[in-house]
Amino acid sequence: MTARYEKSEEMLQRSLKTIPLGTQTFSKSTTQYPLGVSPFFIERGKGSKVWDVDGNEYIDFVSSLNAITLGYSDPDINTAVIEQLQKGSIFTLSHPLEIEVAEKITEMVPCAEMVRFGKNGSDATAGAVRLARAFTGRDHIAACGYHGWQDWYIGSITRNLGVPQAVRDLTHSFKYNDLKSLEDIFSQWPDQVAAVIMEPMNMFEPEDNFLDKVKELAHKNGALLIFDEIITGFRLANGGAQELFNVTPDLATFGKGLANGFPLSAIAGKKEIMELLSEVFFSFTYGGETLSLAASLATLNKLEKEPVVENLYRQGQKIIDGVKHLLNKYEINDVLAIQGNPSWSFFIFKDLEQYSQFQIKTYILQEVFARGILMIGTHNMSYAHSDSDLEKLLAVYDEVFNNLKQGIVEKKLEVMLNCETLVPLFKIR
Repeated sequence: MTARYEKSEEMLQRSLKTIPLGTQTFSKSTTQYPLGVSPFFIERGKGSKVWDVDGNEYIDFVSSLNAITLGYSDPDINTAVIEQLQKGSIFTLSHPLEIEVAEKITEMVPCAEMVRFGKNGSDATAGAVRLARAFTGRDHIAACGYHGWQDWYIGSITRNLGVPQAVRDLTHSFKYNDLKSLEDIFSQWPDQVAAVIMEPMNMFEPEDNFLDKVKELAHKNGALLIFDEIITGFRLANGGAQELFNVTPDLATFGKGLANGFPLSAIAGKKEIMELLSEVFFSFTYGGETLSLAASLATLNKLEKEPVVENLYRQGQKIIDGVKHLLNKYEINDVLAIQGNPSWSFFIFKDLEQYSQFQIKTYILQEVFARGILMIGTHNMSYAHSDSDLEKLLAVYDEVFNNLKQGIVEKKLEVMLNCETLVPLFKIR
């Protein structure tokens, strides 16, 4: 047991006795955080920083898996939630906040004419797929990116244990920026595809008007276009990636930054399609829970009033530029690259002749955690990330990249690892 993470590791062992995997989320588990060199439990957060149960402080660039856009414990969001808490969190009938937040989303999001709420991103994507199937009378789905844990999607990847084969057979994956891979699905399943659902951007930007061409191809074949904006919504632009790239889908799904970490998701889209949700069953006891709605309204208002997205881009670009400088400085572009939108950039870990990308990633995580940085392969920016945070991050990378280069050159990286190498959960992007 590592002294730095002693309490965290004790809590993990305790947790494993009553909680499968020891956590509620795969991405918070030992599948992503190497055992022995990682924290596993966070006690509190403020702004860009969090403190684990051992008292270690971190600058957090995971931002609760992109759910935190403004920063932890944002005072404006806390005030709105506390005021609503004193009035009540859930009621026998609907609450006016449902209308206010829905109206705000329709003001901000290009495709949004009507809105329905869920709690998790998976609620929204599954609901949008069910709605598309009902609207088109078709069963098959073309998907690109990650869309949650529900059967319709997770059955199409390797983590499909428990999903019936009949369900698995209805979802087909295509590649981003590869129109032919989508054309092949329509060719194989003519007049049977209900919807194309995709993350409008993750690691790479659309090339050669890719999103426009996907929309044209979907409509030509009688399918709806759904943008999964669970992450990109209210991050790439106030109106999401659809605003940034000027491509309006038929439906879109939102979550994460919609309420700065409070549990709320949404389906939004054209009225003629959305009205069918009066018949399609998409109904939650907590869909109208008021604390998350109050948080969402305060979040969306702050996004409109303050330069939040502009700040995410500005600070995120400093990281991209700084990392590229360090990769050149240590001549390790064959080991590591950085891609993506400044508000959500990705490390691309590469295989070498002697070391796998997972050994390289594990070593980097081990070293950045020890130096007070939480980062598991992406930089998920929040409004709270300051210049001093970025200076600390790049100073840590400077030291770690130097050590990494020496470990590779001297062929001793495996000796420098103080834990087992991570095993990939599944590949989605």
